[in-house]
Amino acid sequence: MNSDLQKLQPYPFEKLAALKAGATPPAELAHIALSIGEPKHPAPDFVRAALADSLDGLSNYPLTKGSLALRESICAWLCRRFQLPSTSLDPEQHVLPVNGTREALFAFAQAVINRADQPLVVMPNPFYQIYEGAVLLAGAEPYMQPTLPETNYLPDFDAVPEAVWQRCQLIYICTPGNPTGAVMDQTTLQKLIALADRYDFIIASDECYSEIYPDETHPPVGLLQAAAAMGRDDYRRCVVFHSLSKRSNLPGMRSGFVAGDAAVLKDFLRYRTYHGCAMPPYHQSASVLAWNDEQHVIDNRQRYREKFEQVLAILGDSLDVKQPDAGFYLWARTPIDDTEFARQLFAEQNVTVLPGSYLSRECNGINPGSGHVRMALVASLDECLQAATRIRSLLHTL
Repeated sequence: MNSDLQKLQPYPFEKLAALKAGATPPAELAHIALSIGEPKHPAPDFVRAALADSLDGLSNYPLTKGSLALRESICAWLCRRFQLPSTSLDPEQHVLPVNGTREALFAFAQAVINRADQPLVVMPNPFYQIYEGAVLLAGAEPYMQPTLPETNYLPDFDAVPEAVWQRCQLIYICTPGNPTGAVMDQTTLQKLIALADRYDFIIASDECYSEIYPDETHPPVGLLQAAAAMGRDDYRRCVVFHSLSKRSNLPGMRSGFVAGDAAVLKDFLRYRTYHGCAMPPYHQSASVLAWNDEQHVIDNRQRYREKFEQVLAILGDSLDVKQPDAGFYLWARTPIDDTEFARQLFAEQNVTVLPGSYLSRECNGINPGSGHVRMALVASLDECLQAATRIRSLLHTL
């Protein structure tokens, strides 16, 4: 067996199951899960119809690079959403459909890391655990950057030692952040691009929460948008990851894309051709329609706005938490140890949240996720409001 597999830590939900083991919540309270970022809003009807209408594709092997129609719809969406020059994205070179961002974020490190050169990969801490697993199995060393309240839960690139940048081959960023909801501004992204030029590393920007934000007039900026604003419309060293899972409430369809640096994507396509991970044709057909439509995304954001507004009104001053910049998570500070808070909340109120320490690694004696819990407002409005009321009840007993 690959010895690097032994370096992988248990997934957060494995730890959560162990934490809850033996606890018996009140039988009269229905369970409410705020632990998993799995959208529960209804999938668009037109996507359902397109899936059914496209089943003739079952008789064909799909291309790894996807259909031209899908790649064209992705390019058009990127240009509309991030104000990119309309001629800057070539569907033959700059985009690649993938089966959700999770598998692509993992596979990307396997394709771009040079094992022979003491590789190091920078990533935020707390983080999406796929980053860490991808790095370890690519034979690289992870360098964790704490995202703390003092920096508004954003990584401080100025605090990274030059020796780290000199070994860096890849950096994962997540904006809007999981679990914090923090958004990097254009200036910060452009500073990172300048660092990538200076030290010759690739930026992998996980932007799968970019379409859930509170203000319709201020959508989160993206990495390609920051590059284009610098006149860098070749998007050199910049690669972004997007998905229909959160944007369109289609987590089960496993449809996303990677876009950016054409030279990097050329080699990534070669890797994926051997990997054998082409998107099914009927998923591709339905995805074209989803990327071409914005109204269902606008409606989706409004549902989340209602939940944030009403949940935060119930929690009031009982819990140290605020509206995130974007995304559908609340990153709340707990009045007691985060694991103890999560266990008590389940045992006494039958509500499941995820301890922040399970999403982080201890560095320099500090676990930056400790003392926090992540709450995903993905359930129905009624369930989210019930959960908020139960959380408040628990807080009043602490």
